[in-house]
Amino acid sequence: MAVSIKSEREIELMRQSCRLLEEVHDELGRFVKSGISTLDIDRYGEQLIRERGGIPNFLNYNGYPASICVSVNEEVVHGIPRKDRILQDGDIVSLDAGMIYKGYHSDAARTYPIGNVSPEVLQLIEVTKQSFFEGIKMAKAGNHLHDISNAIDDYIKPYGYGIVHDLVGHGIGTSLHEDPQIPNFRQHRRGIRLEPGMTLAIEPMVNLGRWEVEWLDDDWTVVAIDGLPSAHYENTILITDGEPEILTLSH
Repeated sequence: MAVSIKSEREIELMRQSCRLLEEVHDELGRFVKSGISTLDIDRYGEQLIRERGGIPNFLNYNGYPASICVSVNEEVVHGIPRKDRILQDGDIVSLDAGMIYKGYHSDAARTYPIGNVSPEVLQLIEVTKQSFFEGIKMAKAGNHLHDISNAIDDYIKPYGYGIVHDLVGHGIGTSLHEDPQIPNFRQHRRGIRLEPGMTLAIEPMVNLGRWEVEWLDDDWTVVAIDGLPSAHYENTILITDGEPEILTLSH
């Protein structure tokens, strides 16, 4: 496994790409509401990325037909935006977006409640988000990769949620997906030792019910097998000599 260690110049370019993506996510977060289509979100997201001098890194990636992955309710990830999929009060929507800026990739995801969402689903969103922050407490030079995985699992397990196994986090840099793969569930092996200069996309995907998922006939959309809601939270981070730096979250 060849995990790339970024130079100071590369790290600065990663920071720029990630800061711009954070702006895109902030704008999308203000944009989502009941009555708009998932295609509206995709088109606005692509516009925001291109206005900032970026290229949507998901568009045409292995054939994916959109710039923003828009996943509603039981859709875990990779939902394909459609003009006839209208957000309704009580839905939750996960937006996974990334961009290429000056040759460097950024990647982040957020899950938003639409209108009046049940307390148990709001808790799922919050626990998924917090599990990311629990995981990156272990994202320090000298620790092992799977210390992150185990911390995420330890935080989520008491809630009884299902942590998706089929999809994992990843390294990121001049490619959207680089080594290493980063599971969000407990591992028996320790994984590689973390070093300063590694850039990683940590992304818990958590289901209200069972962890198992299936792919729809479009070959992209991943759904919870029991039809219950799923949440997703992701940031691109940098391993440093001290605390990890969250490149896609400055506030």
